[in-house]
Amino acid sequence: MSTPSKDEPKADDRKLAAEVERQLAILLRGVDELLPLDEFRRKLERSIREGRPLRVKQGFDPTAPDIHLGHAVGLRKLREFQDLGHQVVVIVGDYTGMVGDPSGRSKTRPQLTEAEVETNARTYLDQFFRVVDRSRTEVHKNGEWFAPMRFVDVLKLASQSTVARLLERDDFAKRWQASQPISVHELLYPLMQGRDSVEIRSDIELGGTEQKFNLLVGRALQEQAGQEPQAILTLPILVGLDGDLRMSKSLGNYVGIAEAPGEQFGKLMSIPDGRLLDYWELAAHAPAGELAGVKAALDGGDNPMSWKKAMAERVVGLYHGAEAATHAREGFEQQFSKRGRPLEAVLWTLPKGPPVPLRKLLVDVGLAKSGGEAKRKIEEGAVEVDEAIERDPTCEVALSAERVRLVRLGRRWVQVRADATATAPGASPEPVPLPSF
Repeated sequence: MSTPSKDEPKADDRKLAAEVERQLAILLRGVDELLPLDEFRRKLERSIREGRPLRVKQGFDPTAPDIHLGHAVGLRKLREFQDLGHQVVVIVGDYTGMVGDPSGRSKTRPQLTEAEVETNARTYLDQFFRVVDRSRTEVHKNGEWFAPMRFVDVLKLASQSTVARLLERDDFAKRWQASQPISVHELLYPLMQGRDSVEIRSDIELGGTEQKFNLLVGRALQEQAGQEPQAILTLPILVGLDGDLRMSKSLGNYVGIAEAPGEQFGKLMSIPDGRLLDYWELAAHAPAGELAGVKAALDGGDNPMSWKKAMAERVVGLYHGAEAATHAREGFEQQFSKRGRPLEAVLWTLPKGPPVPLRKLLVDVGLAKSGGEAKRKIEEGAVEVDEAIERDPTCEVALSAERVRLVRLGRRWVQVRADATATAPGASPEPVPLPSF
């Protein structure tokens, strides 16, 4: 029997190297950059050897109450880290949220109040845990360390960078060159995000590609604090439903992960065909092999509509389960593909009274923005009442508690009834099944 040479790797070393490569293959999937890669590889190797999970950080500012599919790109990557045995640390940015992340913005974002941020934060964690494992997540609000700071502490934090360095940020540089205002509090944002990394001693921080500057600031502040600097991982940005701008609640081009299945499905069916592959990768989280198959099919002339339906069904299934996803698809196909009425629609309740002019009704239930738009749509034949096209702009609709009326404008449907106790129009929080007509 031959004796292994001194230079031949031991079995344990080979096993360790194989595990490092296995984890890297998973963690690098769908990633824009992981920097510095060699440094992260060493962190990962040490973590596996010592049985010490990496501390994986991502922060979210609760500037709106809902998490959308753009946020979920990062949440899915966090879940991959968890499934590999690492510790996820979520920072709910109650203090950074009051500043407002200036990344990618051409002007100062309006500051939120403490009450607004707190209200939004209440729904955040429940939505986080639709994707991320609650039992393997450490959660902090960055107010834990920012609220007790004295002004001298703020000055010390501000001294850890220069204005010239902060103005290297792409969005700041563009605004400076265009003579657009940059508020002083915005310059603190990267330093606040970097301080979060110091406080929780992160090994790696995740963020969108527009976050790269902020993530690098975290490395610099950790080094100044005598810590080993975090590696940084950037992820692609999911473009919104308009196919142009990043998904954003404020832009109205988003799909919330907590939205009703039918609402999610219908929104996803509105994306431009040219963005279909992006959504398969970043929203449906298709593995590389499946993504290649979708691309080949589309390049080969397949109808994008069938692939869009499959993508939308996959996404709805991720957040509501397979049964709800199937039901959402069937409802969409019945309503639009088969030219039938929907299976369910939001139910609006209006105060009881005399018949309501159809133009006013369309505005009251949110189908039209103004009476002028409502009049124009009626004359165009785009409005139905109880599945009959109505072209008379002077038409009135009688409402009662006993009879639900079905109203359509374009592809949007609502149910309407009257209620003697109602003082103003109000809508059901979720779509409800339609009665028979």
